[in-house]
Amino acid sequence: MADTEGAGGVREVKSAARTLDLLELLAARGDRPARLQELADELGVPRSSMYALLQTLIGRGWVRTDTTGSLYGIGIRALLTGTNYLDSDPRVRAVRPYLDEASEALGETIHLARLDGMDVAYLATRESHEYLRTISRVGRRLPAHAGALGKALLAERPDAALPDGPYRALTPRTRTTRAALLADLAATRARGHSVDREEGVPGIVGFGFALRYDTPARDAISCSVPTSRLTPAHEERIVRVMTETRARIEAATGGAAGAPLWR
Repeated sequence: MADTEGAGGVREVKSAARTLDLLELLAARGDRPARLQELADELGVPRSSMYALLQTLIGRGWVRTDTTGSLYGIGIRALLTGTNYLDSDPRVRAVRPYLDEASEALGETIHLARLDGMDVAYLATRESHEYLRTISRVGRRLPAHAGALGKALLAERPDAALPDGPYRALTPRTRTTRAALLADLAATRARGHSVDREEGVPGIVGFGFALRYDTPARDAISCSVPTSRLTPAHEERIVRVMTETRARIEAATGGAAGAPLWR
């Protein structure tokens, strides 16, 4: 691994970078555990070095292994650290009550997410009583180009920041070319919110609203509704309630006194 510069121009620490690369790789695999040789090959690390690193992380709870000791996955320490991130973030704490109110008013699922590169990470969700997921979205990622949350946030940035396509298709309706996505982002800016019509999940329409308490916005809220329940009147009400919710959140979260300004 070549030396690279990290934040602030400080030289990256190779051993730390390797550890983080391994944890991110295991996390990205989800429910697909990896074998030692797979991990060594993927990260370009000698097998012996990878084995030693895995054993260290197993001992600390960051990696887990099966009873045979041949399969590896992300450990429980990652969950505990992620939960602390949510609990300690002042924006997440401030927004949660508004998610409850919007979900109660609309009877639909409401999300809060944060842009991370070209993905969005879900930070909080209030599920509809009419449509319950079997797996929570909190802590999961979705490509920004394929959903209402991500498109609302991409629209807050200049077009030049958008990488060249093609982009990964999650459904047949996903916009996979740069030209198509740019046109969608222009429409988002004009109407003031984004719309995702089965682009990320079949059968689900989303409406996304960037929260402009940061510049450019990093967080957004959305309302997700099954196509079977979406009528023109309901869509109009969703946009009205979510626009009002955004305004209330922005007015209430201009900056928490004494809270760090995280970057």
